[in-house]
Amino acid sequence: MKNSFLRLWLSKASPFIFSLYASVVAFCAYTCIFSFRKPFTVATFEGLTFLEIDYKIWLISVQVLGYMISKIIGIKVIAEMSGEKRALGIFLMIAVAGLSLVGFAFVPAPYNIAFMFLNGLPLGMGWGFMLGYLEGRRVTEVLSAGLSVSFIFSSGFSKSIGKLVMESWGFSEFMMPLVVAGLFSVPLVGFVYLLDQLPPPSALDEQQRTKRQPMNAKERITFVKTFLGGLVLLILSYIFLTVYREFRDNYAAEIWKALGYGSSANIFTLTETPVALCVMFCVSLVMAVKDNLKALIINHLMILTGFMLVGLSTFAFQQGFISPIWWIMLVGLGLYLGYVPFNSVLFDRLIATFQYVSNVGFLIYLADSFGYLGSISVLFYKNFGGLEVSWLDFFIRMSYIVSFAGSLLVAGSLWYFLRKYSKNANPVAN
Repeated sequence: MKNSFLRLWLSKASPFIFSLYASVVAFCAYTCIFSFRKPFTVATFEGLTFLEIDYKIWLISVQVLGYMISKIIGIKVIAEMSGEKRALGIFLMIAVAGLSLVGFAFVPAPYNIAFMFLNGLPLGMGWGFMLGYLEGRRVTEVLSAGLSVSFIFSSGFSKSIGKLVMESWGFSEFMMPLVVAGLFSVPLVGFVYLLDQLPPPSALDEQQRTKRQPMNAKERITFVKTFLGGLVLLILSYIFLTVYREFRDNYAAEIWKALGYGSSANIFTLTETPVALCVMFCVSLVMAVKDNLKALIINHLMILTGFMLVGLSTFAFQQGFISPIWWIMLVGLGLYLGYVPFNSVLFDRLIATFQYVSNVGFLIYLADSFGYLGSISVLFYKNFGGLEVSWLDFFIRMSYIVSFAGSLLVAGSLWYFLRKYSKNANPVAN
């Protein structure tokens, strides 16, 4: 495979052709992966309960719990994984997730709740596998933007497909997730093969973006100690983004129903696609900034803008200035203007700014482990803590909290890294 014609051709291709190929393949591959995780959330499981608690609450909670554990494991696994093992890792992950959906479809309730935990457990590794192919390149912004918008688009797309499978094909809420995953299985194999043909970063890539390599435990601890203050601020802000994203994503059906759009199957795709395109455009523009410090600043400002947009658009909706559709789109835009840089280019530019030989996967999984810990905590508080607030009201309250707290934290992070950079006449080397 290392000497395949396709890989040799890509190593000699122009930056435009390489970017186009890698972006499209990564986008399609992760869209297929998402079909194994999110379609079940479009179902309401109305009338089903377990221990007097809504059945869907159990399913979402245990899947996120499995996903969180996967992120914690990924701090070590993704940070230490070499490129030769990524494709195998993806196929093993998908095999376990697919088998869990078989159990969910055929094991009767409430025993099939356990299979949704098993579904989330491997899938948390997916993002790290995918991003490992794309980081550390001169065109990483474009590649990461293409990959990142896939989880915005694919979330809505997979839900639309799930709703179609139930309403037009007649499959039950329990069978639907397996059917949707089956539809995407064969394309996934093809796209992963194409992704695995990408050559490693070139010498020029390493010169401009710093060499990337696996990190052992000692190297990971040293990195955290070096940038502790900034990482704490960034991770705290990312916790708010993850909590907000997971709630908005998992309970989109309930929120849309409360807003009067519960019968529309394509509302998920129609509202998420413009958000995905806008975010991809904004993130891609940062590629034009060659100076890594300036790009790091711009990424902070983009995230700050996203946090502020969440609060301002929610206020506008409550005052009747914008419609429910525009509100959901604008809070989605604000959310992903913050969330996407964290999952793609922010840490890539941080490494390049301080010329610290390491890898993005470790930093993303460090942030993700805390982010999903926060998400599962909020889910358990809302779902099992006896809080009697509607999904819509809880989402509105959360929007204001996320906007205010996140803005302060990101502003503090920007101050920290600017101060740290100015203290070092020469960037930190490792």
